[in-house]
Amino acid sequence: MITTFDQKLVEYINKEWVVDGWPLGNLFLVFVAIFLSIILCGVIGIEREWRGRSAGLRTHLLVGLGSCIIMIISIYGFPANNGTHDIARLAAQIITGVGFLGAGAIIHRNDGIQGLTTAGTIWIVMAIGIACGSFNFILAIGSTIVILFVLTIFKNLETKISKKKIIFVVTAPADKPVLAKILGISKEFDCTVTPLSNDLINENGVNMVQYTLQAVLNSKQVNTNDYITRLSSETKDCKITTLNDHR
Repeated sequence: MITTFDQKLVEYINKEWVVDGWPLGNLFLVFVAIFLSIILCGVIGIEREWRGRSAGLRTHLLVGLGSCIIMIISIYGFPANNGTHDIARLAAQIITGVGFLGAGAIIHRNDGIQGLTTAGTIWIVMAIGIACGSFNFILAIGSTIVILFVLTIFKNLETKISKKKIIFVVTAPADKPVLAKILGISKEFDCTVTPLSNDLINENGVNMVQYTLQAVLNSKQVNTNDYITRLSSETKDCKITTLNDHR
């Protein structure tokens, strides 16, 4: 059995702080766990709030603090049954429940999937709350530092190494082979085009097809504005609208 620093701290406080025969080490540790979960989960929530994400400070605080409290209840709130005490049962339910909550932060739109990182941070503050509630303070603090490092430093690295993506909508007459022309131009610019959706619409009595496409620029040397300009000039019967910032 591994003895942690937190256990040694409880043993020391239980010896030193005794009131009317009651050791106060565990009670002290409970308050430390709650306070620490507020600080650590709040820091991650502030990072999400600063980036303008839908799930910000309050959401991350509530998830982390709730996970911490449930873990404490799991440890102290139920008496042992025949000498056994399954403290992991409630923790397993927390993981399942927060997984559904994180899924609610994910949004699928024509310009891609958004909210995956925020869903991940909601899930990870749950883990930090469980770590605090089980009194693994060093693990909780170390994990928070690593998470902040991933959210900040790795964000800049991801921007540098990721390929440029353009989401654009092409509205063209139904009888025009516009896709073949777009694919030909994209090949010249070393772009990989993926169709996201297509819809048949009617504009002023004319049947039109509306394509939503994603172009991934494989070369860093390609100028996205030149690519869009070339598409517009080569497909004069079509209307091209970009859905994301392609600069």
